[in-house]
Parts: sequence; structure tokens; C-alpha cells
Amino acid sequence: MARALEGLRRYQEAERSAPPEQPPALAERLGASLRDYGGGGVPALFVPSLINPPSILDLSEEKSLLRWLSRRGRVRPLLVDWGADVAARRELGVAGHVESILLPFAEAIGEAPALVGYCLGGTMALGAASRTPAKGVATLASPWRFSAFPEKSRRGLESLWAGARATAERLGMLPMEVLQSAFWALDPARTVGKFEAFAAMGESKARDFVTLEDWANDGPPLPAAAAKELFEGLFREDCTGSGRWLAADPARLPCPVLEIVSTVDRIVPAASAAGAGERIDLALGHVGMVVGSRAREALWEPLEAWLSRLWKSG
Repeated sequence: MARALEGLRRYQEAERSAPPEQPPALAERLGASLRDYGGGGVPALFVPSLINPPSILDLSEEKSLLRWLSRRGRVRPLLVDWGADVAARRELGVAGHVESILLPFAEAIGEAPALVGYCLGGTMALGAASRTPAKGVATLASPWRFSAFPEKSRRGLESLWAGARATAERLGMLPMEVLQSAFWALDPARTVGKFEAFAAMGESKARDFVTLEDWANDGPPLPAAAAKELFEGLFREDCTGSGRWLAADPARLPCPVLEIVSTVDRIVPAASAAGAGERIDLALGHVGMVVGSRAREALWEPLEAWLSRLWKSG
């Protein structure tokens, strides 16, 4: 306990580096921005989850999938930044974010893009591809068959929503702290253990820990309508897996599909993947697969190669 508390104190007092400068917005809609990272090749519209900030894809100069792709020159990454103005989209469900923001952003690019979604963003990317032309869809640790989540997890989320629903409807949004409690409940001992380990961590690793932990504990609230659809429509009723969400069927999309799946994911189980198109299995965690020490060789490079093939094939 003493080590864990020392780690927590060290985290609280750690110096923070300034985040990378955000690229300009190509388009804006309902408080969200479409940020263009430049580069050549196929335009790739990156869709982050509605939960936690989109900066996981642009965490720092050294750990940025988007900047790395842009420098390589074969992919032009464009990032959906949902923004902090939740009030502007408080009436939008998850599907509403697809229809009212993703589809106009895809059109603003000027040509059919590839869609790349992380976590819930991948679910949304698959839905968007059923409504707009896309060169292809790649999902990273993304759920589609929500009935494949462990029953204990689904019951826990149902209980959490039952306790938070009235507050969310009154505020028009679900505070991030409510969602954080669900993540902590997955493995409470690990939450304590990581701060115990941080107490003895070297400077370089400690700096990376602080950056990632700040991301994990940050983010605007979830719009009330999106929270309701997430908990009731997706987790409880599995509208996506049962074919009742945006009339989307990943197996019938008229474009190539790539699923990059974590086989050790504690947040999105591998069994919940859509099961469409090509698949790459990684024994890396939900976050580590995107920004960990092996992320470049395990995920960045295969993703770039797949997107480049879409460009070459026209």
C-alpha cells in the first residue's frame, strides 16, 4: 500500500510535456473537427471511440500512429476529433454520430476514403461504410457482437447504467467518471498494482506512463443519447451483432475489410469482433497494440501495408 500511494503521489506531481500541436481542421460539424495530417496515397478517415480522447492515435511525437503514417507518405491520415462541446451533440446516439458527423466528414474529403476505427470507433466505421462509399474498412480492437462479452461484464454495465441513467438524462450527458468506474472494476488489483510499479519506474518509462495514464483518465462526458444507445442498444440488445443497427452487415460490405484483434484484450474480447474480411490477431493489450513498444511492427506497419494496397488497387 505504501508503494502504491508513493506511485500515486509521484503521478500527481509529475511534470507534463505539452501535447503535439493539432493539425488544421478540414471540416467542422456539431463541435467535432476533421483534422488533416497530410501525406500522400489513400485518404484514411480515422474514427476514435466516443470514450476517452482521440489523442491515443496521436499521443506524442514518438508514439503517434497518425504522424508516422503521414511521414511515410503512402497514407493521408485524417482524424475525427469529437471535441469537448458535448452539448452540441447531446441528442445524438451512437448511430446519430455516424449519420450526422462521420458521413459528412467522409464526403468533405472529396473522394471515397478508407475508414479506420479504434474500439467503438471501429463499430461506427463499419456502420458508416454501409451508408457511404469507402475504399475499405479497418477496425482496431473493435466490438461488433456485443453478446460475446462475458455475461458478468454485461450485467455489471447494466447495473451501472441503471444507477446513472437518471443523472445522465437530467444533465444531458454521462460523466466520464462513471465510465471510468467500469474500467477499474475489470481488475481492481491491477489499478493499484500499476501505481505500485510506477513508484520504482525509471525516468523514460515513467514519462510514457504519465502520458498514457493522463489519456486514460481524460475525456469529455458521453452525450446522454449515445450513452443510452451504448448500454441499451449495443450491450443489452446487441443490435449490431443481430443485424438491427444501421442495417449494417460487415460480411456484405462492398469493400475490403481488415480486423486487427487483440487476443488478450480485457476491454473488448476477441470473440466480439465482426468476423468479416481479413483478420490479424495480436497478443497485445487493448491500448498496447496501438502505442506499446511493439505497436509499430505489430500494428502500424501491417495497417500501412493494407491501406497502401487499397491505393494501388484503385
